Amino acid sequence: MSEEECAVKIVLIGAGQRGRIYADYIAEKDGIQVVAVVEPNDARRNAAAAQLGIAGDRCFSSVEALWAQGKIADAAIIASMDRDHYAQVMKALELGYHILLEKPISPDPAECMDILRFAKKRKLHVVVCHVLRYTPFFSRIKEILDSGRIGRLVSVRLDENIGNFHFAHSFVRGNWRRAELASPSIMQKSCHDMDLLNWLVGAQAKRVSSCGSLHYFKESNAPAGSTDRCATCPAESACRFSAYKSYLPAAGEWPAAVITPSADPEALRKELEHSPYGRCVYRCDNDVCDQQVVAVEYEGGQTASFNMSAFTNRMNRTIHVMCEDGEIFGDDGLHEIEVISFASNQVEGYQSEKIYVPEPRSGHGGGDAGVADDFISLLQDDRPARSEIGMSVDSHVMAAAAELSRATGRTIDLDAYRCELRKEE
Repeated sequence: MSEEECAVKIVLIGAGQRGRIYADYIAEKDGIQVVAVVEPNDARRNAAAAQLGIAGDRCFSSVEALWAQGKIADAAIIASMDRDHYAQVMKALELGYHILLEKPISPDPAECMDILRFAKKRKLHVVVCHVLRYTPFFSRIKEILDSGRIGRLVSVRLDENIGNFHFAHSFVRGNWRRAELASPSIMQKSCHDMDLLNWLVGAQAKRVSSCGSLHYFKESNAPAGSTDRCATCPAESACRFSAYKSYLPAAGEWPAAVITPSADPEALRKELEHSPYGRCVYRCDNDVCDQQVVAVEYEGGQTASFNMSAFTNRMNRTIHVMCEDGEIFGDDGLHEIEVISFASNQVEGYQSEKIYVPEPRSGHGGGDAGVADDFISLLQDDRPARSEIGMSVDSHVMAAAAELSRATGRTIDLDAYRCELRKEE
């Protein structure tokens, strides 16, 4: 299909892993074409252009070069680094683009509010990639709660098990290791979870408190005699976080593909000699929390607790929802949900239903495909999406308030905090 024949045209800003996932999926749909790409990394830009069939004169190393073309498409996928989002989204809205925006909206909650205000003014859609809303697993839990079969929700406990090696890759060696470069980890990784809690509870958060720290990935825990790079470290062979142990077995796949797309272990080994991902995890410049706990009180009196931790082997979420007449236990890694209806006594037993959710058809438990499909429907049918920015901003306010609470030791009144943020707009 030529660009002239295409019903919906999209530009891709940021051709890293997340941007490519959305763009590759969307480009497979009839009547839609990705017509331009912005990516400062030459290899990623060229790979995206080849895969998506983008003409050479529509491949840009800077977003300014794209803006200079004026409006050349209907929508933009923005999956650049966190702190680039605000300026890029505001300019895209100014030009008239609908936007599929990777989370976080912005590390600054006042900027999130500003984007919401401007999107409303321009009558344009900004869909935030809160993919958990779209997973079959969490969608099924939401259906159960909305049915009322186990009464009204009282409390939720949600655990985000990041995975030791995942945290070391992304938040110690990687792009999200420092709050000033990206976001605090509770914002970058867990605004997802704040949004999920809000969606399940169905109320606005009232108060937030939090505690946590950078507990382990720091120099005081480095092995004796270790150096700043695995390539020169005498402790490398005995270290669980050796870059060679972390990446060589995964050559050509995530997370090694972030370093080089080559599946050749020797090519990867050479890259690790100078790549940031070849650094010692105990001697990086990281400063974001590797474990944090958040407590939330909602307007209706419901409560929630959230635990984000790097000290797990699995990368999944587990959830316990406590309602007036029953409870739900769920493990999205096992695709299992158990619904229990309370009994009158301990003798007669209780009713229990085990639900096995089908294997997801895309990453993030099926959420990647879900949010992409929703965005496509929005563009083709002009209808609201499940994770429009107006539904997503409060999760970012909560994450920012949690980080403020952690830093100050105070419980944050969210109504007062929202008022303060509006004054900053």
